[in-house]
Amino acid sequence: MTVFQDPQLFLWALAVASICGVSCAVVGCFLVLKRMSLMGDAINHGLLPGIVLAVLVSGKLTSFYLLLGAVFFGLLTAFLSQTLHSWGNVDENSSLGIVFTSLFALGVFLISMYFRHGDLDTDCVFLGHLEHVAINLSQANTWSDYDVLWTQLPALLLTLTFTILAWKEMKIAVFDPALATALGYRAMLLHYVLIGLVAGVTVVSFEAVGSILVLAMLIVPAATALLLTDRLASMFLLAAFSALISALAGCWSGQVLDVNYAGMMAVAAGAQFAVVVLVAPKHGILAKIWHNLQLGLRMAGEDVLSALYRAEESGQAPATSPAALTQPEHGFSPLMVRFALKRLVHKGWIARRETTASWQLTEAGRGRARDIVRAHRLWEAFLGENFALPIDHLHGPASVMEHFLGPELQNQIAAELQEPNRDPHGRTIPKDGPAG
Repeated sequence: MTVFQDPQLFLWALAVASICGVSCAVVGCFLVLKRMSLMGDAINHGLLPGIVLAVLVSGKLTSFYLLLGAVFFGLLTAFLSQTLHSWGNVDENSSLGIVFTSLFALGVFLISMYFRHGDLDTDCVFLGHLEHVAINLSQANTWSDYDVLWTQLPALLLTLTFTILAWKEMKIAVFDPALATALGYRAMLLHYVLIGLVAGVTVVSFEAVGSILVLAMLIVPAATALLLTDRLASMFLLAAFSALISALAGCWSGQVLDVNYAGMMAVAAGAQFAVVVLVAPKHGILAKIWHNLQLGLRMAGEDVLSALYRAEESGQAPATSPAALTQPEHGFSPLMVRFALKRLVHKGWIARRETTASWQLTEAGRGRARDIVRAHRLWEAFLGENFALPIDHLHGPASVMEHFLGPELQNQIAAELQEPNRDPHGRTIPKDGPAG
């Protein structure tokens, strides 16, 4: 029987998990944007000796010494890794790995030596005891009994206050530290303040949810939000919302499956990220597949138009095979070409000539084909004028660039070349005109 068959216990656990998740998600956005995800992992593991030493000194799992020790060792982790990178000729990732694994091993050793039968053990550090925290809160009689909330709520408030007050400075320091320094902001100071926040959020959460969930909440909600939006403020809101969903789904699934609730929160966060990786409207896998498919169809269709235009220009009969209507170097499959042909027919740019089993341009399609051929030959002329390339090396690059030169850029190239009439092969460059 799980402890969360009592609704009060479930709500207490959900409250603690939500506060922890949102705190971690907010500071995690800065870590992800600064590409410091490994630094978050390093701090999360490197502060363990500070936690152990603080408990040895104070004899309590919740005290000012705990926060002080964690922040000190968090900053020490960042300082030692930066020193090793700068002075030891070790790359940044390797220096982080060396420092945080060494400090984490020291912390595990101290736990094994001094807390074999105490409250601070490796299960507590790794997985936390969210269900036990909920029981303690439900049985609280005085304000002092709500010790977990009295540490987590200030951490959340401090995190939100720092984010709001230092929003402009952090936004510049995250994306361009050199510019932040030039504007008079102390980018390195902001960097170490952020590390201190990460250490503080980690230490006030580890008893309830453990270091595994803290690390997951630092990175996964922020990474999920980054896939969904390119706006900074929206990213922070989405990351916090993702953390709340993870808390709710993790506690509920932990109740149903009778497993560790903090672990299920991490699983829920990972599941959200997996779904978003797949279906994100701009950066998701399906969106990229759709974009590539649309780009392939457009390029194949433009190859068909330019091939039909050149056939008309030379007075030759157009090819009847769909594969012969596209550039061989583009490697379009016959199925792609057939879909491109259907798309061109739908747009009214080509029509089927039944008597010869071939395709012909409509008036609208001829105008579009002229633009494509103009872009191709202008680019050949530009390459021939500005680069010492053999004439037989001009067609390949131009067959790609013709798909990306819009009317404005075509006109700029034509003006720079003083409105050429012919390309390096002696073929007429079509004049600019309204496309159909």
